[in-house]
Amino acid sequence: MASLLQGRLPISQDVLLMQKGTMMRKVRSKNWKKLRYFRLKEDGMTVWHARQVGGRAKASFSISDVETVRNGHESEVLRSLAEEFPLEQGFTIVFHGRRSNLDLVANSVEEAQIWMKGLQLLVDFVTNMDQQERLDQWLSDWFQRGDKNQDGRMSFHEVQRLLRLMNVEMEQEHAFQLFQAADTSQSDTLEGQEFIEFYKALTKRVEVLELFGNFSADGQKLTLLEFVDFLQEEQKEGDHASDLALELIDRHEPSESGKLRHVLSMDGFLSYLYSKDGDIFNPSCLPIYQDMTQPLNHYYINSSHNTYLVGDQLCGQSSVEGYIRALKRGCRCVEVDVWDGPSGEPVVYHGHTLTSRILFKEVVATLAQYAFQTSDYPVILSLENHCSFEQQEIIAHHLTEILGDQLLSTTLDGQLPTQLPSPEELQKKILVKGKKLSTLEEDLEEEEELETELEGEQEPELEPQFESETQELSPRSKDKNEKKSKAILCPSLSALVIYTKTVSFYNFTHSKEHYRFYELSSFSETKAKNLIKETGNEFVQHNAWQLSRVYPSGLRTDSSNYNPQEFWNAGCQMVAMNVQTAGLEMDIYDGLFRQNGGCGYVLKPEFLRDTHSSFHPERPISPFKAQTLQIQVISGQQLPKVDKTKEGSIVDPLVRVEIFGVRPDTTRQETSYVENNGFNPYWGQTLCFQLLVPELAMLRFLVKDYNWTSRNDFIGQYTLPWTCMQQGYRHIHLLSKDGTSLHPASLFVHICMLEALGEVES
Repeated sequence: MASLLQGRLPISQDVLLMQKGTMMRKVRSKNWKKLRYFRLKEDGMTVWHARQVGGRAKASFSISDVETVRNGHESEVLRSLAEEFPLEQGFTIVFHGRRSNLDLVANSVEEAQIWMKGLQLLVDFVTNMDQQERLDQWLSDWFQRGDKNQDGRMSFHEVQRLLRLMNVEMEQEHAFQLFQAADTSQSDTLEGQEFIEFYKALTKRVEVLELFGNFSADGQKLTLLEFVDFLQEEQKEGDHASDLALELIDRHEPSESGKLRHVLSMDGFLSYLYSKDGDIFNPSCLPIYQDMTQPLNHYYINSSHNTYLVGDQLCGQSSVEGYIRALKRGCRCVEVDVWDGPSGEPVVYHGHTLTSRILFKEVVATLAQYAFQTSDYPVILSLENHCSFEQQEIIAHHLTEILGDQLLSTTLDGQLPTQLPSPEELQKKILVKGKKLSTLEEDLEEEEELETELEGEQEPELEPQFESETQELSPRSKDKNEKKSKAILCPSLSALVIYTKTVSFYNFTHSKEHYRFYELSSFSETKAKNLIKETGNEFVQHNAWQLSRVYPSGLRTDSSNYNPQEFWNAGCQMVAMNVQTAGLEMDIYDGLFRQNGGCGYVLKPEFLRDTHSSFHPERPISPFKAQTLQIQVISGQQLPKVDKTKEGSIVDPLVRVEIFGVRPDTTRQETSYVENNGFNPYWGQTLCFQLLVPELAMLRFLVKDYNWTSRNDFIGQYTLPWTCMQQGYRHIHLLSKDGTSLHPASLFVHICMLEALGEVES
């Protein structure tokens, strides 16, 4: 069976040449370079490789796995081989998620260009696929896997094997009936459209048919009024349901006559439920929808810890790729640990460890290129400066010269502000976060004096004011370390710190009395946890006027993460994560920042933006009424296999719903498991939750493979904020451990939110 996308695939000379195959060098490091034969398969969607032409080939990657293609100049690995191969002959394939890049070197610049242009053409095509095209591609992939002898048709024996691969346990007799019904050519094989009909029979959604029948008078279609009733009663769409119904029919009804008559067929209804419109995540929360004109400290800010690391904290590799990946996924605060390097060039690495080193200027060049590709809102460069005076001057030079106008080097209007500027005002700006010799007030006074002196043609005073800032601090707070750090801080680097000056934290009273709104403190996770426990309300009030950064414990040498939720509960803005490490904690993090255009800034709830707030994260009483959440977990669709190496193994899925929020709200419940059915399991079970502070709640839907002998295996998950959840019948499109799509794997649920009777207190 040719690809179902055949005829729609973009065919160019480059794509045709890729299908003939090319010998190229696969490169992992300066010392690991191996010749491999790469070929794009006839389906136009899979690249295979072998050790030589005609050798035993295996799948290398699918086009849908690829995020983008970069030229050789942008690869650290290929740049290290510049003396062996012209960089123009190299290119890098960048994959979605955390999969390592694939660096390749072609035999000529022309061959490299063929693959780069051809791959990018196919990647763009896949990116812009509609729902039907994605399903066609998925079906085509399965057909290729099931058609063992690759003759373009499937015998019943091959279909039985395919069912096991697809997680379907079915009686042989029933499977044969479906096979015969689809085999309209009576050739004892399925090909093309016959296979599609077989798949449709397999995926008949009884639960959706029943729901459709509840609102359709004739069981054949939903009239406009019937569909409006469904949208109002079940989907809680409110007054705009009539206008929305017309839009949805126009978008999802496959037949032109149905569109003209304003009716929705069963196929159209299923298309709506499975689309973004029927998704659990409210589509109105996907673009930038929040007020972006409030002070920076009123937002949660997507932040990365030790951004340069792509592995662990002791021996891991330092790479500019860490910055590219963090910025592309929406991080707005990245960290740079800078140390003295050889030849007078500062280097970035995790000090006193065996992690590799990269040049500081390469990190800054990467920032200049990638800072605003995903979001226009400001990037905060958290500078951990361990350099000598001389190399600090080099740091300041690189920041100024490489970043140019992107670098914020003075207050926005040259005036002394009374609060932090907003993300809106700071668009396309990079802010340096670090130590500063003076206050902002003194800087501005100096500038005024300098202007006056220049007007009077007097020589300006060049001597820096080293001790000015500490005169306000109590004697106890002027510790030796602070004096020492002041003495060696370079004035040109200090001058680049404007709205994000780092200061030591003593206690909240001290901060209130001695610090200014543009000064901020960093807290280890242990320190922050203790403060939340002991003085939670003061921490909330502190974060309503000043920025805070929380970072993982130094004991997390494996680059593991903490749960960010408890720090968000106290209003901490920059909760820094080891973004290279996938898992529950990053699922929660990605879930929060999925909203608001993925721009890296999410507005905190109102009670966390009030300097007089009475909210205590450990003893919460929400200013709003508590909520009851009812989730009916109805069914699952096309869940992936846990162990793809075992053909005969079929999953026994269960669904766990986890809620993360304030302590009393943090809980989990799960369904029973369905035996031997990952293809279309049915649960029909309702889970009920009470929430005190729903505004802070994150929901995680986790699908696991039940195993009574060991821990249940992960199948897929999806995490989202309560505030972005739609009510009614919704599909949840599952993600992998790595946060990439598991299309078409999904859950079908019904969501109902009710106001809890009476005020609930913790």
